[in-house]
Amino acid sequence: MKKAHIIGVAGVAMSATAKLLIDDGWQVSGSDDAFYPPASDYVKKLGIDFKEGYKEENIPEGVDLIVIGRNAKLNPETNPEVQHAHETGADIKSFPEVIAEITKDSHKLVVAGSYGKSTVTSIASWVLIHAKEDPTYFIGAYPIDMEYTSLKGTGVSVIEGDEYPTAHWDERSKFLHFNPNDVILTSVEHDHINVFPTYKDYVQPFIELLIKIPEDGLVVACTDNPGVEDILHHTPQYITYGLKENALWRATNIAYGEETTFDIEHDGERVVSLTTKLLGSHNVQNIVGVAAYLLTRELVTPEELSLGIKLFSGVRRRLNKISSLPAYEGFGSSYEKARAAIEAIQLHYPEKKMVVLFEPHTFSWRNRDSIEWYDNVFEGVSEVLVFHPAEQGSDTHAQLTQEEIVERVSKTGVPTHAVNDTKDVHDQLTKSLTDDSVLLILTSGNLDGALDTLPSWLEEDIVDKT
Repeated sequence: MKKAHIIGVAGVAMSATAKLLIDDGWQVSGSDDAFYPPASDYVKKLGIDFKEGYKEENIPEGVDLIVIGRNAKLNPETNPEVQHAHETGADIKSFPEVIAEITKDSHKLVVAGSYGKSTVTSIASWVLIHAKEDPTYFIGAYPIDMEYTSLKGTGVSVIEGDEYPTAHWDERSKFLHFNPNDVILTSVEHDHINVFPTYKDYVQPFIELLIKIPEDGLVVACTDNPGVEDILHHTPQYITYGLKENALWRATNIAYGEETTFDIEHDGERVVSLTTKLLGSHNVQNIVGVAAYLLTRELVTPEELSLGIKLFSGVRRRLNKISSLPAYEGFGSSYEKARAAIEAIQLHYPEKKMVVLFEPHTFSWRNRDSIEWYDNVFEGVSEVLVFHPAEQGSDTHAQLTQEEIVERVSKTGVPTHAVNDTKDVHDQLTKSLTDDSVLLILTSGNLDGALDTLPSWLEEDIVDKT
């Protein structure tokens, strides 16, 4: 059995890569530094021989392949395990190169965009699984109903494609390695400004992705998003979807509620009625994109689509409900994602007081060049709790302080509080939450571990005592 070692295996994408390697017949070991749930639980579930911390001796003897992540801690100049990896003589690859190799003989759909990637990839994979189509899939998040974040099948490959650079030695966007037959393009909004300083820099990889689509390929494009519409001329093989009237595939007769219902129309003709548990207009938009692709490619029937959508419970941290308070987790890694989550909560809970617990975890939220985001991102929110910014990589950009963020948000008229640890979070939430509150947690981090126990604490100390 071939041996693979993954440095940074506890990342969601890296552990998904590990699962595909296992499915492909590899014996996998790994190491990481930040090792906490759900990633730690998932790595253990996969049965990976795992070491905590980065050391030369973590790499097994006779290893054939070493996969190294892009995390800032995996810089070859400072990480002893990464340094040793280059001395072993083993084949060294990034995870996108591994995914490309494993899926090279399949028909590949890549889901790309500034937001919506994980949800769209999860929905498409889930519907295909329920239609017995046996897809290969790769998801950079944790779908609630699916046992694994990746799986090697025999059908079409559905791959979440990230625009972020591949590795410390490879500045190409990850999705450019996949050579897709088809693309679902959800959005193009300036993000990752530490890597793409200008919008022109940011949009260029998406243009390259579209240019590479083969003649018999298909781009399914969300024209609700101006950034998508602006670059569609780079490929002739596209169809459009969205909520607006100019889209070829669109949702009509939308009735929002605990279960949202709507019709899918194609070129003005009703195709099927759908019911979803997912919150927000952005998730209706995501479902329309999946429907447009699967029905155009005739991979499922309208009836199979309807059943799959009805049964899909969502993706962890993409507005999944964690407490009967009610409380929801949102993946607030960018301005657009945060606004979509806030607007979804407003749509479904218009009469409730919204409290947001926010962690500025990504470089974009922590960068002084993005400080204007705070001028309106929390519009419509009743109260904001700002967790301290992450320190990792803080010396690589103009890092905002917690005080600066709190001051900027406070100037918009929204009551804002700084919180720094689990006790702070609990104490402030106890003061802020009432019978008519809804809590939205926005972070791509872990609140220094506070997130893991927050659901049980909310039930025991807030719900049961009110």
